[in-house]
Amino acid sequence: MSQILYLTNIQIDFGVLSTLSDICQQNKISRPLVVTDAGVRAVGILDKALAALNHPTAIEHVAVFDQTPSNPTEAAVREAVALYQAQRCDGLIAVGGGSSIDCAKGVAIAATHPGPLKTYATIEGGSPKITAAVAPLIAVPTTAGTGSEVARGAIVIVDDGRKLGFHSWHLMPKAALLDPELTLGLPAALTAATGMDAIAHCMETFMAAPFNPPADGIALDGLTRGWAHIERATHDGQDRDARLNMMSASMQGAMAFQKGLGCVHSLSHSLGGVNPRLHHGTLNAMFLPAVVRFNAHAPSVQKDQRMQRMAYAMNLGHMDDAHQAAQSIATAIVAMNQRLGLATGLAALGVQEAWFDKIIAGAMADHCHKTNPRIATAQDYRQMLLDSM
Repeated sequence: MSQILYLTNIQIDFGVLSTLSDICQQNKISRPLVVTDAGVRAVGILDKALAALNHPTAIEHVAVFDQTPSNPTEAAVREAVALYQAQRCDGLIAVGGGSSIDCAKGVAIAATHPGPLKTYATIEGGSPKITAAVAPLIAVPTTAGTGSEVARGAIVIVDDGRKLGFHSWHLMPKAALLDPELTLGLPAALTAATGMDAIAHCMETFMAAPFNPPADGIALDGLTRGWAHIERATHDGQDRDARLNMMSASMQGAMAFQKGLGCVHSLSHSLGGVNPRLHHGTLNAMFLPAVVRFNAHAPSVQKDQRMQRMAYAMNLGHMDDAHQAAQSIATAIVAMNQRLGLATGLAALGVQEAWFDKIIAGAMADHCHKTNPRIATAQDYRQMLLDSM
């Protein structure tokens, strides 16, 4: 059975950050903890968020945690929880990319639920244990990639080193303020990596097997927008139209992936746990071509002409054959990665074949493994890794 649920209050436009204090008031947050990272502080975006809170409202006190790592960890969550409790906070504002938003979701759980964080991980059967007691969260994304601001899930590296997913409708941010103004200064490399993350979300969830026509429509439109605008956003960071469309593509990918993702994310989650320094969006870009070719054999993909429909959305033309479309898509992604200045493959990122067994074990245990339209074996994953090197 597919559940179709869209609940987040989303505002998307230049300047919507100015409504932040009103949104806090609407959600009865008067003592927020702002969860961000050192980079967001350094470029002045944190100051903009704090200024938006600093006019006559019911805001009593603002605390800041700015030590979110590039891949959020349980240790960072614990540190932020300690600050949340010491400052008697009553809600969270995440300002940053997916890492800050996911870290804040970890805090939302850990500040209000007992026990280690892994207790609430999806693959540990923890989703039903996440209750409405979670701290309320407002999300302000500063990148156009993960879409975590409109998603019910978070990815956190827990103390035992696993990169685990946490999923509950209670984790959905109460509001998401999508202000493309905040992405105008994003460096080209980060624009490219996060943008390919958004495109991967749209493509993977469109290929996933569960029945969810609204998600399919949202994902396909998001792919069209993302593919058409990612180069402009990367090469001209001040292109406001491109920034707006990339932010929409990011949001749409995450709105749609309640349907499920697949092998791209199984592999990138696992590899990101093996080497947390690797950027999630870059890994998705590396894995997409191999997974697209693998998925062309899936009966549901062929029946619904999903490869052909994605190829058309990417302006690759009309195609009658799923395998022809998949090969064209894979070739186009490799070429796009090159034009965006991303790595040529996993080997260029320092990935070693000696890691494969651990990556494969993690991928097969990942929550995205079972929603791929074609269930992969360990040997299938090994071939995808080899093809992505």
